Amino acid sequence: MYTNSIEMLEVSPRDGLQNEPEQVPTATKLALIERAIAAGSRRIEVTSFVNPKAVPQMADADDVCAGLPDRDDVTYIGLVMNMRGAERAIATGRINQLGAVCVATDTFAHKNQRQTSDGSVDMAKQIIALAKQSGLTAQATIAASFGCPFEGEVAEDRVVEMAASLAQAGPVEIALADTIGVGNPAQVASLVAKVRKIIDPLPVRLHFHNTRGTGLANVWAAIGAGASTIDASIGGLGGCPFAPGAAGNVATEDVAYMLERAGVETSLDLDALIQTNRWFADAMNKDLPAMVGKAGGFPRVAEDKPQDEREVA
Repeated sequence: MYTNSIEMLEVSPRDGLQNEPEQVPTATKLALIERAIAAGSRRIEVTSFVNPKAVPQMADADDVCAGLPDRDDVTYIGLVMNMRGAERAIATGRINQLGAVCVATDTFAHKNQRQTSDGSVDMAKQIIALAKQSGLTAQATIAASFGCPFEGEVAEDRVVEMAASLAQAGPVEIALADTIGVGNPAQVASLVAKVRKIIDPLPVRLHFHNTRGTGLANVWAAIGAGASTIDASIGGLGGCPFAPGAAGNVATEDVAYMLERAGVETSLDLDALIQTNRWFADAMNKDLPAMVGKAGGFPRVAEDKPQDEREVA
């Protein structure tokens, strides 16, 4: 049941940067957000409100929020793990939507947020309630939906049970996250279909890491199973400080290229994303994982062609 359009949620300012060893300047994060908006992004996960001792890269969350462009057409999302983080995000006056997180296994939940899996669901529901009381919206992500770095396989029934419980709190959507990039297309299609059925009419969002090279295939499987929103990170950076082996997110420019070529509208400007990739690589002083950022789009525009090709033409 492939759709004609898909919503993209940009996560590079948060998930793309949170595991980087060198502190990224606030000005660079804000420039990245501005470039994402210019490329068509209208939902952006701008930061997370977590203990800076645990995730030093997000220590400037308040400063990032203070510098966000005034845009009525953009939803700024702040990731929060507990009520303290939710209160901080709300207090900025700049966050439009809280992103709550729960985890499908006890071991990872304890390492990620010092809770049991059930406790993380209860906390997510409290965060959703607080957001609604404060005039904001909220969504919830189930981390390690397709596999856990500590406990291995995760039963589909467990994820479906969590999604059903979260839906009772009234989030705008529920996301399934392949936190360590172990999912495969068949597994993705099966789980998305089951979660869609249990939480209908709430939409399902997917968050993939490309750790084992299956990210784009999983995106395609998720959309075929009815997912309405896909997370992606410009440049393909990303990782989790508490999940060993979690590598980069699927790259925004790679996902946009694949979908647009397949006739699925993303409302993103691929050329602008490619230019942002090159700027971002310079800003980070390293090559980025995204493939389309290296190869360019297709058909290639005249300005991108080598000089000898232009002369022949």
